[in-house]
Amino acid sequence: MIDKITNSLTNKIRKEMPDIDEERAEIINYGLQIILGEVPKVILMLVIAYLLGVFQLSLITFLIVLPYRTFSGGFHLRTHIGCIVTTCTFYCGVAVLAKNLVLDDITKDIFIIATTIFGMIMIKLYAPADTEDVPVLSKKIRKQKQVLSYIFFVSGLLVAFFIKNNLISNIIIFSYIAQTFMITKFAYRITKSKYGYEVYENASN
Repeated sequence: MIDKITNSLTNKIRKEMPDIDEERAEIINYGLQIILGEVPKVILMLVIAYLLGVFQLSLITFLIVLPYRTFSGGFHLRTHIGCIVTTCTFYCGVAVLAKNLVLDDITKDIFIIATTIFGMIMIKLYAPADTEDVPVLSKKIRKQKQVLSYIFFVSGLLVAFFIKNNLISNIIIFSYIAQTFMITKFAYRITKSKYGYEVYENASN
């Protein structure tokens, strides 16, 4: 259903803007699929966050991690229930953790350094982490997404380092750790997911 909607929207956009080539159309379609796929889950997540008393923090978490998540990718579970549970756990969990875990300056700096090292290596190895349903096959697009993953990742951690608001810095650190884990091969194995580009490359060989 989502594929049909995003393909239709992409085709309409291309009709209105004929200068859009296949690669740019693929990027637009990929973004639309992420947005439309996430909206119902995010709405439910915000309802649960409200009941848990972390509505505002969960919404902030979603907005903070969205750019990095959009370009770095991550596994997608095959069942709606699994996706909903994962989404709620991610955003509400980060919000609750950020609210209740106090990091002093030294501990925060250590977390940021460790997260930076971990993230830079994982982005190099796995970003963009695509899926079978939404593969990213163009080498040019993969490179663009990887570069943008680096940019948003580093920018976010710089904000976490300099900002005086501990809640915001905690949200950035914890959400970036969680999101980076979601692109790793280990995360894909335990969720029985597959990188889309590997599946299609093997099929073409």
